[in-house]
Amino acid sequence: MARIVQKYGGTSVGTPDRIRAVARRLIARKRAGDDVVAVVSAMGHVTDELVELASAICSDPPDREMDMLLSTGEQVSIALLAMAIHAEGHDAISFTGPQVGIVTDPVHGKAKIQEVRGDRILEALAEGKIVIVAGFQGATEDGQITTLGRGGSDTTAVAVAAGTHADVCEIYTDVDGVFTADPRIVPAARKLDSIGYEAMLEMAASGAGVLQLRSVEFARNHGVVIHCRSSFNDSPGTIVKEADSTMEQAIISGVTHDTSEAKVTIRDVPDRPGVAALVFTCMADANVNVDMIIQNVSEDGTTDISFTSPKTDLVRAKRAAEEVVAELEARTYSVDESIAKISLVGAGMKTHPGVAAQMFRTLADAGVNIDLISTSSIRISCVIEGDKVGTAVRALHTSFGLDSDAVIAEVSPGCGEEV
Repeated sequence: MARIVQKYGGTSVGTPDRIRAVARRLIARKRAGDDVVAVVSAMGHVTDELVELASAICSDPPDREMDMLLSTGEQVSIALLAMAIHAEGHDAISFTGPQVGIVTDPVHGKAKIQEVRGDRILEALAEGKIVIVAGFQGATEDGQITTLGRGGSDTTAVAVAAGTHADVCEIYTDVDGVFTADPRIVPAARKLDSIGYEAMLEMAASGAGVLQLRSVEFARNHGVVIHCRSSFNDSPGTIVKEADSTMEQAIISGVTHDTSEAKVTIRDVPDRPGVAALVFTCMADANVNVDMIIQNVSEDGTTDISFTSPKTDLVRAKRAAEEVVAELEARTYSVDESIAKISLVGAGMKTHPGVAAQMFRTLADAGVNIDLISTSSIRISCVIEGDKVGTAVRALHTSFGLDSDAVIAEVSPGCGEEV
């Protein structure tokens, strides 16, 4: 008998028929002898509809009240799923995040999980029940409702798996697993059978929308094995775990893209020590996530500082930028929302020189101009014009041989050749 945590996204529970299908899937695992916990997102586009509803009432609603509003979406899903299981003659119980002891920090809108007190879940499992938990939400120590940000149900599922010592956390989505690129842009993209935490972290951070970044971080930190798979078929998906010799041995694991960020530039900043620290302290104090940063060469004692940030943080980023401009007596700031970020990710590039040169040459040949560049030991990212993202991703995918089946061939233990 295994303890399984399964997460179902909004598409998977988007209609009554799909909810009943998820119920039957959970019941099948229970009948197979497993302890089953399901973590569920809000139905379909419910969260977006709630955001629109709030916008119709208030142009800048308080973060606390937004959490109170958005947390209701998952409560609908968990109750309906528990009802569907009961209708099939099996016992189930639904819980909100706070009810099962998901404790977070007090940052409304993108709270971080600090603890999962799994006793209530374990008690319900011991009673033979299928447990349904609301994703995306928790509560502070003093009982304030919080939400975890977009994709937060993934993080909830991994945290619940860690808190209940589950054998595996299965993340069910509307795709078959993790691909070498977005199949909607690159039809020749291939599904990876397995991928290490580090490579998956980089892919998630650079735009692969299959798994939320924080869920992968939580899985790595707590040794949770993730199985990312489709909720619409029984095919094996992609296993995310600690890298080992049985996993894919490609130089490049995938090409990712992200159009959810904007570029902010603060112009004519005095070029003196401590200025960058002040700029990014202001951004941190405003809870603005900063990704790529570049500072131009100083001219006449001033410089430009540019950085990318999620568009969802732009209201706070603009307010912080106005404060920075005033305090530093900079000339102005500007925002460009038409950018895209493309990235090459692969643990193999650490031992293969020339990857960056090939990437830049490929983009140049495709007529794609590079604005910003950022690197890590297993990732190279470039900011480009947003309308060139499809061209860039397809060109890189072909240039690095990811169209070939060989990229996902697995290596047998103890064998150094692809099979």
